[in-house]
Amino acid sequence: MIHIAGHDGPGYKDGDVVGSFDAQQGHGMAVDKKGLVYLGQNIVRKYDPATGKMLMAIPHVPDTANGEPFKQDDHNPTWKKGVGSPGPVAGFITVPGVQRNGRGGVGEEAATQAALQNKAFIEKYPPTTPMIVGNIEEVRTDDDANEIYVADSAFGGRVMVFSLDKFEFKRGWGAYGHKLSEISTEPAAHAYHPNGPMAKEFVGHLTLNFSRDGLVYAADRGGNRIDVTDKQGNFKQEFKLAEGTGVGGSTGGVMFSAEKDQEYLYISDLTNNHIWFLDRRTEKVLGQIGSMGHNAGQFFGVHMEAGLGEQHLHW
Repeated sequence: MIHIAGHDGPGYKDGDVVGSFDAQQGHGMAVDKKGLVYLGQNIVRKYDPATGKMLMAIPHVPDTANGEPFKQDDHNPTWKKGVGSPGPVAGFITVPGVQRNGRGGVGEEAATQAALQNKAFIEKYPPTTPMIVGNIEEVRTDDDANEIYVADSAFGGRVMVFSLDKFEFKRGWGAYGHKLSEISTEPAAHAYHPNGPMAKEFVGHLTLNFSRDGLVYAADRGGNRIDVTDKQGNFKQEFKLAEGTGVGGSTGGVMFSAEKDQEYLYISDLTNNHIWFLDRRTEKVLGQIGSMGHNAGQFFGVHMEAGLGEQHLHW
């Protein structure tokens, strides 16, 4: 369920709910200047928050990698009221030798490799496919340019850009600004090497954000890095972070400091349970907060973060 809280006056401080609507559990959310809501899951769907009506969806290929048809209109919630779900950190602590099927875990890594090796599916829907092929990891709107940025999980991750009003495909790219036609589907190109060379392509679980100076920061969590490009996909810079981090990866959500030049990057790290602070120009790690646990100042699977106002950061 999407809850809508007031953003002015006492209602904001008290967290008063002023509206809500039911939607499928998602991964990635954005709200444009008109107040329309964009939710990512197996696709990005646009909702009218006043009525909860789904207005349109970004095109998705009609098939899935496991051979099942894609259900374009299957957007109704499957959860039961009063019953929670495991969430993204289900199985976060694992038993040695037991495969984990949670997001970012061994099960997902194996599934990604299987999808990359699915020759027939890739021949039918190669990286140049101008639609969503996998699932959604991140959604960001650029209202001034009438564009929406989507992190598609296919092929280790693709940055895909569509028009905001009609959801028409405009452009996309992979790691190091590779054109869609240049993205390798060989599993070796997506392999993670602890403290070794960076993978030639995105490893997996791609999120993104863009700065005021027109740069796109694509966080390849499975690869422990952040690729920086301009909005046309031209590669500019690479941040490496906690490169020895194992399954799960270190580079989750990307947020910027609030001052005009956005001097600092804030990176949420689900696996190490840190918020990292980096200098956006020099790539230098300036510090971090947090550790794993349930006490004050600790996290248990800190996943994403959001900036609010001039002085506050929320996660």
